[in-house]
Amino acid sequence: MDELEELSLLIGDIYDASLDRALWPDAFNGIRGFFGGCAASLVTQSAITKTVDLHFMAGYEQHFFESYRDKYFKINPWFPTAMFLDVERDYVLDDVLSRKEFCRTRFAKEWLAPQGLVDGVLSTVDTSARDCTVFSTMRNLSQSFADDAIRRRFNLILPHVRRALLIGKVIETHQVKAAALADSLDALASAMFIVDGTGRIVHANVSGNLMVSDGNVLRAPNGRLRANDAVADQALLDIFTSASGGDAALGKQGIAVPIVARDEERYVAHVLPMTSAGRRKAGASFGAVAAVFVRKATLDLPAPPVVIAKQFGLTQAELRVLFSVVEIGGTAEVAEVLGISEATVKTHLHHVFEKTGTGRQAELVKLVAGYCMAP
Repeated sequence: MDELEELSLLIGDIYDASLDRALWPDAFNGIRGFFGGCAASLVTQSAITKTVDLHFMAGYEQHFFESYRDKYFKINPWFPTAMFLDVERDYVLDDVLSRKEFCRTRFAKEWLAPQGLVDGVLSTVDTSARDCTVFSTMRNLSQSFADDAIRRRFNLILPHVRRALLIGKVIETHQVKAAALADSLDALASAMFIVDGTGRIVHANVSGNLMVSDGNVLRAPNGRLRANDAVADQALLDIFTSASGGDAALGKQGIAVPIVARDEERYVAHVLPMTSAGRRKAGASFGAVAAVFVRKATLDLPAPPVVIAKQFGLTQAELRVLFSVVEIGGTAEVAEVLGISEATVKTHLHHVFEKTGTGRQAELVKLVAGYCMAP
C-alpha cells in the first residue's frame, strides 16, 4: 500500500470515529502505524479544575496510562505552555522547552524515560477558557528524534484529527450509525444539513430547517445552502466542491468556518465529508458529499494562564513556577518537579511577586484562584 492510499484509508477511519467514539482506538492504532509505530495520544487538560481527559493514548502500557491519569498529568511541562501555542501548528520538544531543561523535569525522568521515549511532535488542536486539547506522537530510542519526514506525516493527519474532534463535540453522542446519519441527527440541537457537491440540501434536521426559515444565518435559494456572510458562503461552496474528491481532498478546509449572521452574532460551521469509508453508504443514499453542522460560536475567552501571563508580563519560566507553586507548594518540591535549583525557583518567584504585587505564596494561590473562577 502506498502512502496516498494508506493516508486516504486512515483519514476515513478518523472521520468515522467522529460519529462513533468506539472506533477511535482503531483509528489511533492506524495513526501510530502511519507514524512508524510510535505512541500517539489526544489529551485534554483543564487549567481550572486540574483534571485530565485522556481521549486516547495508544501505544502506552496500561500502568503508564493509569499513572499519567492519576498523577503525572499535573506535572507535565507541556501544560499550561500548550495554551500559548498556535492551534493546528506542529511543534517538537525543543520548540516548547529546551531539551536540556525538559530532561531535568520529574515528568521526563519518571514517566518518559522508563518508557524509552525521547522526542515528540505535538499540536494544540482546541482551546477554551477552561482547558486545552493536545494531539501528540512520541518517539522512542530505536526510532530516534522527530525529523522532517515525521513532521510532514504529522501535518497530513493533524487537520483531520482536529475536524473529527470538533465534530464529535458538536454531535455530543457516543455513537451515530453512519448509514442512518440523517435519522440519528434529527434531534441534534445544532443545525445539520446533508448536501451534494453544489450545496443542494438533500436533508436537514429540525434545527437546520428552523435556521434556514429564520434567514438570519443561512438561506436556501433554489434549495441550495447559502450563508448570508459572503466570505463564509464562498468558503462553504469551495468545501462542497472539494468534498466530492473524498476525505483527503478537504485538507485544512472547513474545519471551523466562521459565519457572521445578519444580526452580527457569530456562528461556526463544521463540514464532514461523506464520500469515503463508513460514511459512503449514507452519502450514496442521498447523492450527497458532505454533512454540515452549524452552531452558535462560543465566546472565545482566553484561558486563565494566558490572561495572567499577559496582564502581569510573566515569562514562560515564571509562569511555570507560578502554576507549580499553586499546584505543588514549596520551593524545594517545585525545584524537584521542574528539575531546576531552589535558587532558580526563588529567583523566578521573586520576579512573580514583584510583577503581581504579592508577597507570599498564599497570595499567589488566591490570585490564580480568582482568575480561574467560573464566570
